[in-house]
Formats: sequence, C-alpha cells, structure tokens
Amino acid sequence: MHDAPGDSKAVTTSGSAVRRALRRAAEGRTLDVTEAAVLLAARGDDLDALLAAASAVRDAGLLAAGGPGVVTYSKKVFIPLTRLCRDRCHYCTFATVPHRLPAAFLDRDEVLAIAKEGAAQGCKEALFTLGDRPEERWPQAREWLHERGYDSTLDYVRASAIAVLEETGLLPHLNPGVLSWAELQRLKPVAPSMGMMLETTATRLWSEPGGPHYGSPDKEPAVRLRVLDDAGRVAVPFTTGILIGIGENLTERAESLHAIRRTAREYGHIQEVIVQNFRAKPDTAMRGMPDADLHDLAATIAVARLVLGPKARIQAPPNLIDAEYALLLRAGIDDWGGVSPVTPDHVNPERPWPQIEELAARSAAAGFTLRERLTIYPEYVRTGAPWLDPRLAAHVAALADPATGLAIESAFPVGRPWQEPDAAFVPSGRTDLHATIDTTGRTSDRRSDFDSVYGDWAEVAAHATATSSPDHVAATSAVERFDGDVLAGLRLASTDPAALLDPANEALALALFGADGPALDELAGIADGLRAAVVGDDVTYVVNRNINFTNVCYVGCRFCAFAQRERDADAYRLSVDQVADRAEEAWRLGATEVCMQGGIDPALPPTAYADLVRAVKKRVPDMHVHAFSPMEVVTGATRANVSIREWLTDLREAGLDTIPGTAAEILDDDVRWVLTKGKLPAATWVEVITTAHEVGLRSSSTMMYGHVDQPRHWLGHFRVLAGIQDRTGGFTEFVALPFVHTNAPIYLAGIARPGPTWQANRAVHAMARILLHGRIDNIQCSWVKLGDEGTVAMLRGGCNDLGGTLMEETISRMAGSEHGSERTVAQLHAMAAAAGRPARQRSTTYARLRDRAR
Repeated sequence: MHDAPGDSKAVTTSGSAVRRALRRAAEGRTLDVTEAAVLLAARGDDLDALLAAASAVRDAGLLAAGGPGVVTYSKKVFIPLTRLCRDRCHYCTFATVPHRLPAAFLDRDEVLAIAKEGAAQGCKEALFTLGDRPEERWPQAREWLHERGYDSTLDYVRASAIAVLEETGLLPHLNPGVLSWAELQRLKPVAPSMGMMLETTATRLWSEPGGPHYGSPDKEPAVRLRVLDDAGRVAVPFTTGILIGIGENLTERAESLHAIRRTAREYGHIQEVIVQNFRAKPDTAMRGMPDADLHDLAATIAVARLVLGPKARIQAPPNLIDAEYALLLRAGIDDWGGVSPVTPDHVNPERPWPQIEELAARSAAAGFTLRERLTIYPEYVRTGAPWLDPRLAAHVAALADPATGLAIESAFPVGRPWQEPDAAFVPSGRTDLHATIDTTGRTSDRRSDFDSVYGDWAEVAAHATATSSPDHVAATSAVERFDGDVLAGLRLASTDPAALLDPANEALALALFGADGPALDELAGIADGLRAAVVGDDVTYVVNRNINFTNVCYVGCRFCAFAQRERDADAYRLSVDQVADRAEEAWRLGATEVCMQGGIDPALPPTAYADLVRAVKKRVPDMHVHAFSPMEVVTGATRANVSIREWLTDLREAGLDTIPGTAAEILDDDVRWVLTKGKLPAATWVEVITTAHEVGLRSSSTMMYGHVDQPRHWLGHFRVLAGIQDRTGGFTEFVALPFVHTNAPIYLAGIARPGPTWQANRAVHAMARILLHGRIDNIQCSWVKLGDEGTVAMLRGGCNDLGGTLMEETISRMAGSEHGSERTVAQLHAMAAAAGRPARQRSTTYARLRDRAR
C-alpha cells in the first residue's frame, strides 16, 4: 500500500512499516511525521491495534484529568450570522450569494430569538458561524453593515455576542474565520472560546487551480497557522481541527496534525481538535468526490490521539459518522462536539444532529458516561485568568460546576450585564515592593504558575534554537583584527554612518557588531566623536519617578520577572490616590516627570489609564506624564472598543504628554514570539508608535538585547526605528536595554543566554549612535542595568544621556539587577564626571531646564 498521489511527499505504507510504527506507539514513543503517515494507512488487524493504542492513551488522559470514562458534549444553538463569504471553497454549501438570502446578515432580533429559544431549552453555547469578511467581496454586506453603524463584520460579531450575553446568558463561541492578533484581543472579552479549522497544511490544495481552496485567500495554510499561534499568544481557548478526504495525501495529513501539536504545546491554548470527514454535497464543485471512508476517519482520529497525547480533547461530529459511535470511541475521541436540540447544522444541513438521549445511550453502550460541558473546556474554566476574561467570569460561573469545570446540567442560562470589573484601583498586595525590593527582595525567583503560563518549555526551546542560530559574520569576526569587513565598516562609519543601515552594507554592519579589541575601541571612538559633534559634551538626565501601578499580569512574557499572578506573594495594585500621592511626593523632591507603566492587569477597567493621568495632573498640574507602553495602549483601546488613534487622542486630552517606546524588545516576530509569547506583534508596535507621533505624542525608542537574539536582529531593529523616524520624527531618544537574566523565566528554563557580553554592550551602544546618526540625536544608557562603571564606559562610547533618577525601579530589580532602584542628582553628576564630562538636567523631551531638584 502506498500514500495517495499528490506530490513528492508520498511514503511507503507497507505492512511491516505499519507494524513497526505500531510497536513504537505501544511503547509510548513520540511519532514523527513519517510514522504518523504510515499509521494512517492501517486497516484490518493493524487498525484494531492502532485503535487499542489510541484508546489507552485517551483513557490515561481522562484518568489524570479526574474524569475516567467520561465523554463530553456541548448543548448549543447554531447562529449563522451571515452566509456570505469572500472565499470560494469548492466543497462548501454554507456560503452562498446575496440574491439567495433575505438579508446579508441576521439582524439583532433574529440572533436573540435563536439564543432565547436555546436558553429556554437549557442550551448553554451560542455558536456563531459566518463567512470570512464578506464585506470585502459583497457590496450588499458593506451596505448592510454601514446602514446599521458597523465598520466591519467583526464589529457586528462583537456587538451580537454582547447582546447574547446580556439578553440570554448563553456563552458565545465565535468562528469568524481568519483573525489578526489585534482582532483576537478585541473579541476575547465577549467570548469564552473561539475557533477556526486549520483543515490542512497542504499548500498545493490552496495554490493550484482545481484545488479545494483555490481562490480562497483565507485558506492559505500559513495564514491559518498564524491565527492558531496568535490565539495562543492572546490566551484564547481555541478549537481547531483537520478536514480529511479533500485531496490531501497521508503525509500532508500527518503534517497537519503535527502543526497543531506544535502550537498546542507552545501556547497551551488548543482546547479541542476536531477530526472531520469530508462529505460530498450537491451543487458544489466537489460533488463528485467520494466521501471520506469511516475507517480512514477512525485511523486518523487514532493517529491524532497518539500525536497530540493524553491531554488533548479530540472530537468527531456525531452527525457525520453514520451511527458508528462505538468505532470512533475506540479510536480515541473524548468529545462529541456541539449538539443542538433547537437548530440544524447549517454547514451540513442534510445531516441532522442525534438526539442527546440517543448520544448518551450510544456512549453508555461503549462504556462511557456522557457529560455536558461548556463552550470553554473545564481546565480553562478552573484556571480562570489568563484564559477567561473577567467580564465573562460571572456568566461562566453561573453555568459551571466549580469542582469539575463541566456544565451544571440543570442550570438554565439567564442574561446578566456584560461589564467591567468593579474592584479596580482597590490597593492590595505588596504595595511597598518599590521600597522593599532593595531590602527584603522578592519572595521567590519565579511566579507560582512558572510551569504553565509560558507554554511548553521544550517547544519554546526548539523555536529558540531555530531563531537564534548564530550569524556567520558575528561568529567569525570577533577575533581582534583590523582587516576585511571590519575595516571597511569602520571607514564607512567614519564617513557616512547611517549608510550602514543600507542592505547593501549589511555585511559591514554585522561585522562591526562583532568587532572586538582594537577594532571595538575604534568603533567606540567613532561613535563618541559623532556624539560630540551632534549634542556636545553635556551628559543629560531627567529628574523623574517610575510608578509601576500594578504588577498583576497574565500575558506570559518569558523574559519578564516583574509580572505576578494576583495570588502571588509579591503581587500588588496601587489605587489612583496612591499613584497621585507618589507623583506629588516626586514633585516635592524636584521631579519634572513621572513614568507610569504596569502589568496587563485584567481587573483594570477601560477608564483606568485616563483615570491615572487625570489624577496626576489634578494633583501636580505641571508634572510631565510619560506613560503607557504600546502593549498598554493596545490593551486600553481594546477594552474601550475604540481605535488606537481615538484612544491615544483621548489620553492626550486627559493630560498624557509622551509615551515610552518600551515593549519593543526586538522588532522581529520570530524573536518576539520566543521571548514574549503573548505580546503585540512588531507591526502593531510600529502602528502604535507611529499613530502616537501623528497625534502629537512623542516617544522614546528602545531595544532589549542579549537573550535569544543575534546581531542580524539588532540591525533589523535599527532599520525599523530609522524608518519610523523618517516618517514621523517623533522619537526623542534611543535606549539600549541589556537583558537582565537572573530571574528571567526564559533564562531559568535554560533557553536564553545570561545577558549580553561586555563586548556586545559596547558594540550595541556605539552602533546605536552610528546607525541612528542624523535621525535620533540622543542615545541613552541604562545605569539600572549596566551599573555605574558600565554606564561610564558607554558614555565614552557614544552615549550622551543617563535617563532618570527613577526614585523607584522595580522591573529590573525583580529581574535580578544588582544596581539599585534610584540615583540622586549628585550621583548622576558623579557618573558624568567619571567620564570627564559635565552633567545637565533636561526635560523629558530634551529641553534645557534650570535644575529644580533638591
């Protein structure tokens, strides 16, 4: 037997190959793609053995989860919000054309009528199914939305989900197709779970004429894989799956399962995997294709179980299996999916749902107890944050058994307000951490959910290895030499510094990042000469205070030792009054700026950021408010359901003066996803910063280096910053931030380097001055991370600014920095003097100031 034709990936599936793979599966070995593909061909006695192995893995998982012998389902209604779609899948009867519909979308009353009928019959899930972005293909869809005040289909999805929550209490599960990271952020507060079928990773089925996905932009496998990863980064409990029998070969099917396994392990968010068999439908381009064989389906489910493991929840739709319930339970499923006593399956309308009583009886006959679950799976219900948004907590709690996370089967949903948490800004926890971090220190070197919040460390390590392979130039040019690219780079740095950003000069720039010995001394000298020519000898600083108003955060950045769970010993929140008190105290001590940043705390309401700004300005009208990283900006705009531009404009009007260009880390998504897990993509960071500049809010710029990055990433980062500055001119300075490794989770897990070397610190600061010459005049070094001696060395190698006095600095100290949390004005002057230069106080935007510090 051989793999189906299609491309060069075909594998031999002989009986001996199948039995060899079965032995490995029985031994509990991890199956690779080839072994998985071989097992997909198992039939007869080999299939029986495969099903037995898969059942054993499933049963072990159920036992470990405290639910042996339990198979679940969700009692739902199916809400086909729109059947219009911009894609053209050749097997789909759900999507149609406008003239076949009474309206482009169900209106709000129709949506609520379906949901209310479901609630009356004890349904708990409202499954929103719709086509991808129909307004981009159909004028009728655009007009319908515009007439009702919606800018997009997703705006209407969000509004409809809120209406269902408030009017009926059903829990929305959203299937709107391809979503961006920002769109997932917007929808997460209105839906406990979301989903999108991967279907297949076989690109040829999308790219080649005649393929089932040809002409469908949203079915490109790379796009759909990005959605799966983004859902994990946003911590959305997510449903996905594969569709079998649409023309893929067995290797491609196995690759699809491994792709799901990778993202599930890295982010922990895949709550269920559907293995769905193709059923041909009339009036479609694939009406003549044979249905997927049920033994093929059983083998695929079993291989999915072996590949995905005992913790996975694997589902097969019960209305597509021709009553072969026992076969699929033998294959390793533990969930029947959504079943509706109210609405048909609008995707497969010719195949009615089984009655729940029949499903229970069939499951019992196979030795299983049928239990109802919610749309969000039990483990995510029990964990709560970061998986469940606080605005949904009451809706879920009303329907969930707190002991098991399953549904309370006797419960009937009741509408309840969808609103922000009302406990914001109540001071709690270790609110003196800013002071005691330098005395008693942190309670533990890691947060209490270290082993789960960051994803599977083995998968992260594999990703990091692929991302951070050393640059050839950097690895070979660190010898002390003055020839080749290093010498040519030094010449160019002396005559046309910014030209090193040109891609044509990339080899020279990378060589300079690796310069050492006399070459590095020469590089630092060139940088310092540029500094003297551009800004003179004054070493500037700002008298400021950092105020980190909360450290509660569930984003899961793998480099961050500051973030805590709400229940952790070092967690805290400040009240608005406490923040204003600290700002007023700073003003009395001579500060001209407060820098406010905090964790992405789910308890903060949409008004939180503006409330903080207004409180400071009310208490100290002349204090410059430098606040909120791009990640906080996106979070604030999402919670307020407004655009980034509108949110920033509102904050500017509230009194915000500038924003920090933090949350940049490295502006390369391959590095960012290893380093930060859930933080905003590079493009979104660029959008926030650019928009801030356009609305009149200048910003700093930053780069954190020395972890899983390489010089090629640094060079790319500087190119991004230069491009923004060319467009907006809004950057006030560049700040190089050496990675502090001591308590960083990604270092404790053995993945990141222990911070940058001394050579790298000198090279990065010098190259910042050189590469940004003519664009960003002020280059700042961080005394918090470098210490006094290191700071003096950077002042001799291109830097002109010391940053601020800080008064309190918690983030770096929690990470393990040993250089304290504040410096006096006298100490900053002493640092400058050690470098042979005078010091001068400045404003946040680098205007000259009369020294008002006392």
